[in-house]
Amino acid sequence: MKKMLITLFLFLITMSVVFAETDNTLIPVIADSSDLIIDEFNYCGIESIEVKDAPNDDGTALLIRWEKIKDVEEFDGTYSLYRINVETGKERRIKELITNETEYTDQGLYRNIAYKYYIVAVNNDFQISTVRVYTEEITTTPNWFKKDKIILLLMIIVYILMIVLLVHTVRKGKKLFLRRLAGIDALDEAVGRATEMGKPILYIPGISTMSDIATIASLNILGPVAKKVAEYESRIIVPNRDPIVMTVAKEIVKEAFTEAGKPDAYDDNDVFFLTDSQFGYAAAVNGIMVREKPATNLLLGMFYAESLLLAEMGNTIGAIQIAGTDAVTQLPFFITSCDYTLIGEELYAASAYLSNEPVLMGSIKAQDYMKAIIICFMILFLTVFLTNGIINLFTDADIGFFDGIMNVIRFVFNT
Repeated sequence: MKKMLITLFLFLITMSVVFAETDNTLIPVIADSSDLIIDEFNYCGIESIEVKDAPNDDGTALLIRWEKIKDVEEFDGTYSLYRINVETGKERRIKELITNETEYTDQGLYRNIAYKYYIVAVNNDFQISTVRVYTEEITTTPNWFKKDKIILLLMIIVYILMIVLLVHTVRKGKKLFLRRLAGIDALDEAVGRATEMGKPILYIPGISTMSDIATIASLNILGPVAKKVAEYESRIIVPNRDPIVMTVAKEIVKEAFTEAGKPDAYDDNDVFFLTDSQFGYAAAVNGIMVREKPATNLLLGMFYAESLLLAEMGNTIGAIQIAGTDAVTQLPFFITSCDYTLIGEELYAASAYLSNEPVLMGSIKAQDYMKAIIICFMILFLTVFLTNGIINLFTDADIGFFDGIMNVIRFVFNT
């Protein structure tokens, strides 16, 4: 009995020692309280902060600027910028600022919503300061004008006025000079050659849709061409890839034959739809070239990878080819395979040249005048820049006048 009591007593003592040691290992070692209590970190470093509506925006941005306290020891940490939605009261950290930043543009905001901002310091131990510098409450509002685009607005106004005046001039009967285009001048010869040979003219208005400006320019050219074909009592074939373009082309050709006094010569089957497949269309047009042997091919409009296939087939059958497109990547193929090529804007000028439409003539001349004005500004800029550099190089004279001109020209080009 005594042995059992002694054994039990020793067991209890042993277990108590074990539990005592175990409890000691679970007791946390508490470091300096400043490592855990962030409220004791007290630092500002920001003297003032203000928020303004961002200029020239759509009401979704605000500009925040702040100034640091001078003659204060350099703060070895960062600053955090917070945004407060006044209506909901929600706060969100939007930017961790580096110490040398003094402004930030907060974008992607909601219009007509009030916001506030504040900056708080964060040290290297990730402690947040209790001192916070707040801005005034501000509501986001959109701007009516982008003031940095005033020069562009003035140029648009001048351009529109020039178009109106030139259109009015053309309607009064005055002829405006347009540079002659070799491809358009050869059009009479090409149609006459087809008439003499008794072969048709193949007109390809590109493979794009009516939403493409090149297609519209091509259809503007189709009218005068079809009228000339009707006057020569020849035949014109117009295969189309787009059904809407086909419908417009039918009306244009029919009206052109009527204006020429040859409505009975118009054949509705000569303006038709082929397929909306790019290379299927190219193959079908090549088949028409082989079967019909047209004397003249007119490839005017928007073209893509099929341009070389069409131009090479036309070259193979010996047709006179006049091409035109604003697709820069396809121009080399047309230049090498066709007799005449309208390059870029010449396609648009050709429609005005042939139709003599006052609006088209006025817009073409207005573009030329605007280009001349821009070129004059560039020449003035280069002249003032070189003069300024030469004076600076050889003399110490005061050239504030030239600096002023340079600043004005830079402002014009930047806007």
